[in-house]
Amino acid sequence: MQIPDQAAVLAAADAIIEAFAATDTEAYFAGFAADASFVFHPEAARLDSRAEYEALWSAWVASGWRVTSCTSTERLVQTFPGGAVFSHTVATSIDSADGPDSYVERESIVFRADSAQPDGLIAIHEHLSTVPVGAPTTDQAL
Repeated sequence: MQIPDQAAVLAAADAIIEAFAATDTEAYFAGFAADASFVFHPEAARLDSRAEYEALWSAWVASGWRVTSCTSTERLVQTFPGGAVFSHTVATSIDSADGPDSYVERESIVFRADSAQPDGLIAIHEHLSTVPVGAPTTDQAL
């Protein structure tokens, strides 16, 4: 099994991040396998498929939610035969019916090799966690 190169992992991650930043539903979900799972700290339960997350996303968008900016820093790529893990700190600003909001989170995206994808990788798991108050961060922007 081939080990993905770092450039391909960063390209696949950047495509997801850029689509998220644009609230581009189609492009965003194109980066995830149908059987991908998602763990988001604000949600009560794990989402066990892309379809479950798409339903949640659709409800957010229908309520007026949209991303206004998204910046990726502290990026790390770890490769292994057949896949990779991309982790970073992500600063997101959104607008919603409740007004604007911003937050900083840590995110990991696990990729597996998929020759049908433009970068040869597809995301199979995404995990968001909070950043402890006072935790150091860097300013290496996307």
